[in-house]
Amino acid sequence: MSRRFSRAESSSDLLAFLDRGHSANTENRWTFEIAWEVANKVGGIYTVIRSKAFVSTEELGDQYCLIGPYKEASARTEVEACEFPNNGPLYGAVSAMRNQGYKVHCGRWLVDGNPQIILFDIGSAAWKMDGYKQELWESSNVGIPHLDVESNDAVILGYTIATFIAEFKRCAEQYSHDNEYGPPRIVAHFHEWQAGVGLIALRTRHVDVATVFTTHATLLGRYLCAGNTDFYNNLDKFPVDEEAGKRQIYHRYCLERAATHLCHVFTTVSEITGYESEHLLKRKPDIITPNGLNVKKFSAIHEFQNLHAMAKEKIHEFTRGHFYGHFNFDLEKTLYMFIAGRYEFSNKGADIFIESLARLNHLLKSNNPDVTVVAFLIFPAKTNNFNVESLRGHAVTKQLRETLNNIQQQVGKRMYDTCLKGHLPDGNEILTKEDMVKIKRCLYALQRDGNPPVTTHNVVDDWNDPVLESVRRCHLFNTKYDRVKIVFHPEFLNSTNPLFGLDYEEFVRGCHLGVFPSYYEPWGYTPAECTVMGIPSVTTNLSGFGCFMQEHIADPKSYGIYIVDRRHVGLEESVQQLSKFMFEFCKLNRRQRIIQRNRTERLSDLLDWRNLGIYYRQARIKALQTVYPDYVDESESYLKRAADFNYPRPVSAPPSPSSSRHTTPAPSLHGSDDEQDSVDSEEELEELKKANSHD
Repeated sequence: MSRRFSRAESSSDLLAFLDRGHSANTENRWTFEIAWEVANKVGGIYTVIRSKAFVSTEELGDQYCLIGPYKEASARTEVEACEFPNNGPLYGAVSAMRNQGYKVHCGRWLVDGNPQIILFDIGSAAWKMDGYKQELWESSNVGIPHLDVESNDAVILGYTIATFIAEFKRCAEQYSHDNEYGPPRIVAHFHEWQAGVGLIALRTRHVDVATVFTTHATLLGRYLCAGNTDFYNNLDKFPVDEEAGKRQIYHRYCLERAATHLCHVFTTVSEITGYESEHLLKRKPDIITPNGLNVKKFSAIHEFQNLHAMAKEKIHEFTRGHFYGHFNFDLEKTLYMFIAGRYEFSNKGADIFIESLARLNHLLKSNNPDVTVVAFLIFPAKTNNFNVESLRGHAVTKQLRETLNNIQQQVGKRMYDTCLKGHLPDGNEILTKEDMVKIKRCLYALQRDGNPPVTTHNVVDDWNDPVLESVRRCHLFNTKYDRVKIVFHPEFLNSTNPLFGLDYEEFVRGCHLGVFPSYYEPWGYTPAECTVMGIPSVTTNLSGFGCFMQEHIADPKSYGIYIVDRRHVGLEESVQQLSKFMFEFCKLNRRQRIIQRNRTERLSDLLDWRNLGIYYRQARIKALQTVYPDYVDESESYLKRAADFNYPRPVSAPPSPSSSRHTTPAPSLHGSDDEQDSVDSEEELEELKKANSHD
């Protein structure tokens, strides 16, 4: 029997190097990772840095340090302030910076791994801004407009960090000389253009350290996609300088491009972003560094199924409140789908999601009238607080539940007393007229005029809101005849939310399908998070995640990863494909969905930083070998193994050609929708046994 990729194999790629910095210390090798979002939550790079911190410290120990700007609001809750050991080079470099008038905050980031962290107060170096901008102009002919505050801050931070790393190099060389160590080998890894100014400064000042630059999304690419251009089919035709100038980001584009060309090793997070960088930034990436997550393993193999059931029940509670008065559908036959992320209507694919939901609505009315889909759209938008109708719905359903609970207790007590006397309970005696009056009052309160609201909040300028405009165009008004119901929630979820009472992770676990048909998605953390939690998802071949899954999985669809083609076909064909995928998912019974979730969760190791961290290590090693030619590393074979593995088609999937077979998993023999969530097919259990025994 051929050897199969199993959990044990997937996590071995970086394990050989996780020695808490012992080898890095022996080799006198130091790594600095610099990003604007270190302990400063702005976007997706924060998730990358934060989630990777654990494997970075497991590999590099205290030879690893994160650097970013000091933002008091977030640093106060995320950073434990403490000083470095006073006999080390880090302490010497920080002291030298403070002596020059810079305000420097040191400590440890309160995340998994507790990495060392240095945050620079931009305000303390603002008086040097004009000098820095002049140096940037003289060294690279890039001018920064006075009114661009974000670029000004990036220049101040970049040159401050370059000054610090130069000081650290001097201190490390002195420390190594005094303690008879070998020469220090230093890697500075910069993320995105804001931090890239520091890389430009290091190279133009001829500071002899190894540099890595990672772009998570090109500036110009994001702007071009937002402008409704046929982006990917015209990448080689864009006059990049002219396009950047028209959008008033030419100086930022120049900073990004300069960092790209000055670094020793250039990386992007996906093949699709590498293709974009090759044409827009004019450099092909040296290494692709896919983004991972910290995957927490469960001791029981079906524990994540239980978490899904518990979270789903909380979403049921929201659904009961939101759709009261029009509650003509069975929750046991209701599927929850969702889309979430930054409010980039077209880039995130919300446009084709809503259009596909309209077509799904028609298909379900015609073919599966007993299945209902509740589609959540979670995008932060400007609002004037909660919708009164949404809050009222939750109030009246809560009142009904409390009233019935009280009556239930009283009925139970009366039945107990009657039975103690040796009599059978009589219905008229057990449920009193007073009880009936209370129930009728609650039922009258449940009566509703009009349809359930589409949005949970009062959206500012709702007539021009892209989501609501599209919903109106597609006539998805939550009528009792619609089999697809829409809920637009214009703010991110957290556990204090009065409607849901769920944080985002819990909400994802409770849904059945995440739908992310993005047009521009350099990586795609939202479908990756779904996969790690065992929730099937829809992605596209224009997202880094979708391309990664196509590369490493023989049949992504059978593992619950539906990939919509948005690159080689027109918009209409993409909409048809997405609506077909969602309709196929709606036709699965509960047993089939359980099997699919089992398979999806099995992919979690593929996205674990213990597996994907090897690519970042390889980028650092390659940069070190460029600057320090005598440096030798043995990790090339590990990188090859990490790139070559592939998930085969599941054993329980039918062996016929993919073009002729139905959507997997194969239909259940029992065909029952009432089976418990822990049930799995014999073929799936057999496959799990094989994987766990390593064949």
